[in-house]
Amino acid sequence: MSAEPPGRRPRRLPGLHGLRGLRKPAKKRPAAPPPAEPTDESGTAPPPAENTSSVISAALYRDGHRFSTHDTLADAFREQRATANTLAWIGLHRPTPSELVALAAEFDLHPLAVEDALEAHQRPKLERYGGTLFVVLRAARYLDDREEVDFGELHVFVGGDFVITVRHGGAPDLSAVRHRMEDAPELLKRGPEAVLYAILDAVVDGYAPVVAGVQNDIDEIETEVFGGDPRVSRRIYELSREVVEFQRATRPLNRILESLTAGFEKYAIDEELRRYLRDVADHALHTTDQVDGFRQALQDILTVNATLVNQQQNAEMRALAEAGFEQNEEIKKISSWAAILFAPTLVGTIYGMNFQNMPELSWGFGYPFALVLMAIVCISLYIVFKRRDWL
Repeated sequence: MSAEPPGRRPRRLPGLHGLRGLRKPAKKRPAAPPPAEPTDESGTAPPPAENTSSVISAALYRDGHRFSTHDTLADAFREQRATANTLAWIGLHRPTPSELVALAAEFDLHPLAVEDALEAHQRPKLERYGGTLFVVLRAARYLDDREEVDFGELHVFVGGDFVITVRHGGAPDLSAVRHRMEDAPELLKRGPEAVLYAILDAVVDGYAPVVAGVQNDIDEIETEVFGGDPRVSRRIYELSREVVEFQRATRPLNRILESLTAGFEKYAIDEELRRYLRDVADHALHTTDQVDGFRQALQDILTVNATLVNQQQNAEMRALAEAGFEQNEEIKKISSWAAILFAPTLVGTIYGMNFQNMPELSWGFGYPFALVLMAIVCISLYIVFKRRDWL
């Protein structure tokens, strides 16, 4: 990474050697950004309006200390050309094509990398174009009020004497990274690689609140599942979608860190910076394992919820079946008694027609015969229905 991009005048930067004993700077968040910067890189400032500069910060550093800050890229370019042994750290938020074209011309950025930085929506990756590294990162933050994960995209260009960050979205908080590095000039003076590792560390550390928030959501979902909340299925699917997006942001980061680690010897990275990067890699791997566990846990919860829903539906169907069976038994009894009562009614109706030519009207045993007939029919029907368990 120390190779000078073609077309730029040679610069002599402080070496990355002799950093043994240097400790990782403590993470401190200042109460407010320095007054020299009208806004910060934390994501709280609104996106720039059309035809408005998207430059969040354009600062020049020498020996780990900021000595110049500019509001425009042209001023930063002009002073860096006139000053030797400087590091330009430029932060942009949703830049315009003209701004990126100016950066590409000044720092000899590859057109493909510039195109990716303009279009955004890139997968996390690391690519090397000559002496320039191009890194795409997906940062995340947990929004407590809405209980959801907000993802941002960060593009980082790292060259021999410059670091350019192009941010799309609210995360990560790059102002905190800048302040941390400025509070540790012994690290910042080691060049762009130290800045890149600090950015990687900030992105990975930013995953911790997201992991805690998702874990809390999963615990709440487990309670809702066993509590029989009918809305829990929708929440499971929504959280599963966020976890999948989280996996897409974290998994490629391991490959990015492996690629950087593989270049330690080739690009003569200082041993202390190697330890710094390995620490970031350990945190990234731990986060990836946790996110994978979340997805498996949500799949298990979804299976349990489906089982509980099926059990509830089966219980409801069984209750309906039992109610139908009981209703059917009552209908059988009513129908049986109606048939039994219908038999004497039929006989009585026939003999109640009062026709003069009916042979039984003048028969002395006609009335007892009618009663016996009614009794025989009713008893017969009762026996039949009883044997069929209708009564």
